[in-house]
Amino acid sequence: MAAEIRLAREDELSAAGAVVVDAYRAGGFLDDAEKGYAAKLADTASRARDAELYVAVSDGTVVGCVTYCPFGSPWGEIAQPGEGEFRMLGVASSARGQGIGLALTELCLSRSRDLGYAAVVLSSLPAMTAAHRMYERLGFVRLPERDWEPQPSIRLWAYRLTL
Repeated sequence: MAAEIRLAREDELSAAGAVVVDAYRAGGFLDDAEKGYAAKLADTASRARDAELYVAVSDGTVVGCVTYCPFGSPWGEIAQPGEGEFRMLGVASSARGQGIGLALTELCLSRSRDLGYAAVVLSSLPAMTAAHRMYERLGFVRLPERDWEPQPSIRLWAYRLTL
């Protein structure tokens, strides 16, 4: 499946949010107690306004989405000066295993280089092992000293790639 990777258009925002919510839910990363986070994942309009929202589109259908946060974006969580950050990466179940997640990640790395950043960071749930394997293949390393908890019961691992 060849997909076009680009900034999301306004008419694609709802579909992009649905892809991310469905990807998190299919992966077992959302449950009924996390309705607030599902709403945040679905809120692509805010991310498109205050960060950079990219989609992967195949045959006119949104099959992937990622939020890229230039340093200072209100959507950034752990970036320090000189670092880009990305988050909320999701790929439709029908498009998994076809390089969509890798293409979206590589776009974020390219954006960071274009902006002159020295590194890219991200946060990830410990259970997101498939994503961790991809990040580690790209050269990301764990940064346990920057792990954090957005809520008392949710621990996020930090990763960083020096560009």
